Amino acid sequence: MLYDLLTKLDGARPFAQVSAHCDIPCGIYDSTPAQIFALSVLRYCHQIDGLSDSPADQAKLVRLVSDKEKHAESVKHEVRIIWGDYFKGELLEKYPNIHTLTHSIMLAGSAAKQNIDVESAKKLVDLVNEFAETFWDSKGVETYRAVCPYEPKVETVYPKLG
Repeated sequence: MLYDLLTKLDGARPFAQVSAHCDIPCGIYDSTPAQIFALSVLRYCHQIDGLSDSPADQAKLVRLVSDKEKHAESVKHEVRIIWGDYFKGELLEKYPNIHTLTHSIMLAGSAAKQNIDVESAKKLVDLVNEFAETFWDSKGVETYRAVCPYEPKVETVYPKLG
Protein backbone atom coordinates (compact mmCIF):
# COMPACT_ATOMS: atom_id res chain seq x y z
CA MET A 1 0.00 0.00 0.00
CA LEU A 2 2.79 2.44 0.87
CA TYR A 3 4.58 1.53 -2.37
CA ASP A 4 1.42 2.35 -4.37
CA LEU A 5 0.98 5.67 -2.56
CA LEU A 6 4.59 6.70 -3.14
CA THR A 7 4.39 5.66 -6.78
CA LYS A 8 1.33 7.87 -7.27
CA LEU A 9 3.04 10.78 -5.52
CA ASP A 10 6.17 10.35 -7.61
CA GLY A 11 4.27 10.28 -10.90
CA ALA A 12 6.14 8.75 -13.81
CA ARG A 13 9.22 7.77 -11.81
CA PRO A 14 8.22 4.83 -9.54
CA PHE A 15 10.29 3.88 -6.53
CA ALA A 16 12.09 0.57 -6.49
CA GLN A 17 10.16 -1.94 -4.39
CA VAL A 18 12.19 -3.37 -1.53
CA SER A 19 11.57 -5.66 1.40
CA ALA A 20 13.77 -6.96 4.17
CA HIS A 21 14.00 -9.07 7.25
CA CYS A 22 17.34 -8.88 8.98
CA ASP A 23 19.34 -10.21 6.07
CA ILE A 24 22.21 -7.84 6.74
CA PRO A 25 22.62 -10.14 8.88
CA CYS A 26 22.65 -8.46 12.26
CA GLY A 27 24.39 -11.39 13.92
CA ILE A 28 22.11 -11.31 16.94
CA TYR A 29 20.53 -14.72 17.35
CA ASP A 30 18.93 -16.33 20.38
CA SER A 31 16.85 -19.48 20.72
CA THR A 32 14.94 -18.12 23.73
CA PRO A 33 11.99 -16.66 21.77
CA ALA A 34 11.36 -20.04 20.12
CA GLN A 35 11.41 -21.68 23.54
CA ILE A 36 8.94 -19.17 24.99
CA PHE A 37 6.59 -19.67 22.04
CA ALA A 38 6.82 -23.47 22.38
CA LEU A 39 6.11 -23.26 26.11
CA SER A 40 3.12 -21.05 25.31
CA VAL A 41 1.76 -23.66 22.90
CA LEU A 42 1.97 -26.27 25.65
CA ARG A 43 0.36 -23.91 28.17
CA TYR A 44 -2.52 -23.19 25.78
CA CYS A 45 -3.11 -26.93 25.36
CA HIS A 46 -3.25 -27.34 29.15
CA GLN A 47 -5.74 -24.47 29.38
CA ILE A 48 -7.87 -25.95 26.59
CA ASP A 49 -7.96 -29.28 28.45
CA GLY A 50 -9.52 -27.51 31.43
CA LEU A 51 -12.39 -25.90 29.54
CA SER A 52 -16.04 -26.84 29.91
CA ASP A 53 -18.90 -26.71 27.40
CA SER A 54 -20.15 -23.37 28.72
CA PRO A 55 -20.56 -20.54 26.19
CA ALA A 56 -17.90 -18.50 28.00
CA ASP A 57 -15.40 -21.37 27.83
CA GLN A 58 -16.25 -22.00 24.18
CA ALA A 59 -15.47 -18.36 23.42
CA LYS A 60 -12.21 -18.76 25.34
CA LEU A 61 -11.47 -21.90 23.30
CA VAL A 62 -11.55 -19.89 20.09
CA ARG A 63 -9.06 -17.38 21.45
CA LEU A 64 -6.76 -20.06 22.90
CA VAL A 65 -6.69 -22.04 19.66
CA SER A 66 -5.98 -18.89 17.65
CA ASP A 67 -3.08 -17.89 19.90
CA LYS A 68 -1.76 -21.46 20.05
CA GLU A 69 -1.57 -21.55 16.26
CA LYS A 70 0.14 -18.15 16.08
CA HIS A 71 2.71 -19.20 18.66
CA ALA A 72 3.37 -22.53 16.92
CA GLU A 73 4.01 -20.62 13.70
CA SER A 74 6.28 -18.23 15.60
CA VAL A 75 8.33 -21.21 16.85
CA LYS A 76 8.82 -22.28 13.25
CA HIS A 77 9.75 -18.75 12.19
CA GLU A 78 12.32 -18.24 14.95
CA VAL A 79 13.96 -21.62 14.32
CA ARG A 80 14.03 -21.05 10.55
CA ILE A 81 15.86 -17.74 11.03
CA ILE A 82 18.56 -19.28 13.22
CA TRP A 83 18.85 -22.36 11.01
CA GLY A 84 18.99 -20.39 7.77
CA ASP A 85 21.03 -17.36 8.81
CA TYR A 86 23.24 -18.60 11.63
CA PHE A 87 24.06 -22.26 10.95
CA LYS A 88 26.48 -22.05 8.02
CA GLY A 89 29.80 -23.48 6.89
CA GLU A 90 31.78 -24.91 9.79
CA LEU A 91 28.73 -24.99 12.04
CA LEU A 92 26.95 -27.26 9.57
CA GLU A 93 29.95 -29.58 9.63
CA LYS A 94 30.08 -29.52 13.44
CA TYR A 95 26.29 -30.05 13.81
CA PRO A 96 25.28 -32.27 10.87
CA ASN A 97 22.00 -33.17 12.61
CA ILE A 98 20.79 -29.54 12.56
CA HIS A 99 18.89 -30.05 9.29
CA THR A 100 17.03 -33.09 10.61
CA LEU A 101 16.35 -31.38 13.94
CA THR A 102 15.03 -28.25 12.22
CA HIS A 103 12.82 -30.32 9.94
CA SER A 104 11.49 -32.20 12.96
CA ILE A 105 10.64 -28.88 14.62
CA MET A 106 8.81 -27.74 11.48
CA LEU A 107 6.75 -30.95 11.51
CA ALA A 108 6.10 -30.72 15.25
CA GLY A 109 5.09 -27.07 14.90
CA SER A 110 2.61 -28.02 12.21
CA ALA A 111 1.26 -30.88 14.34
CA ALA A 112 0.86 -28.49 17.28
CA LYS A 113 -1.12 -26.15 15.04
CA GLN A 114 -3.33 -28.98 13.77
CA ASN A 115 -4.04 -30.50 17.19
CA ILE A 116 -4.88 -29.40 20.69
CA ASP A 117 -3.31 -32.32 22.49
CA VAL A 118 -0.66 -31.91 25.13
CA GLU A 119 1.59 -34.61 23.66
CA SER A 120 2.04 -32.74 20.35
CA ALA A 121 2.87 -29.58 22.23
CA LYS A 122 5.26 -31.39 24.59
CA LYS A 123 7.11 -32.87 21.62
CA LEU A 124 7.53 -29.36 20.21
CA VAL A 125 8.97 -28.13 23.53
CA ASP A 126 11.38 -31.08 23.68
CA LEU A 127 12.65 -30.51 20.14
CA VAL A 128 13.07 -26.78 20.68
CA ASN A 129 15.00 -27.52 23.89
CA GLU A 130 17.31 -29.77 21.87
CA PHE A 131 17.70 -26.99 19.30
CA ALA A 132 18.53 -24.52 22.10
CA GLU A 133 21.21 -26.86 23.47
CA THR A 134 22.75 -27.14 20.01
CA PHE A 135 22.57 -23.39 19.46
CA TRP A 136 24.21 -22.52 22.78
CA ASP A 137 26.85 -25.20 22.30
CA SER A 138 27.72 -23.61 18.97
CA LYS A 139 28.31 -20.35 20.84
CA GLY A 140 30.53 -22.10 23.41
CA VAL A 141 27.96 -21.47 26.13
CA GLU A 142 27.21 -24.23 28.61
CA THR A 143 23.55 -24.99 29.29
CA TYR A 144 21.54 -26.49 32.10
CA ARG A 145 18.00 -27.79 32.42
CA ALA A 146 15.54 -26.59 35.01
CA VAL A 147 11.79 -26.52 35.39
CA CYS A 148 10.58 -23.14 34.15
CA PRO A 149 9.21 -20.97 36.99
CA TYR A 150 5.80 -20.48 35.33
CA GLU A 151 3.17 -22.69 33.80
CA PRO A 152 3.50 -25.14 32.14
CA LYS A 153 6.34 -25.83 34.61
CA VAL A 154 8.30 -28.22 32.40
CA GLU A 155 12.00 -28.79 31.99
CA THR A 156 13.56 -26.06 29.89
CA VAL A 157 17.09 -25.44 28.59
CA TYR A 158 18.82 -22.30 29.83
CA PRO A 159 22.26 -20.90 29.00
CA LYS A 160 24.74 -20.55 31.87
CA LEU A 161 25.65 -16.90 31.60
CA GLY A 162 28.13 -15.03 33.69
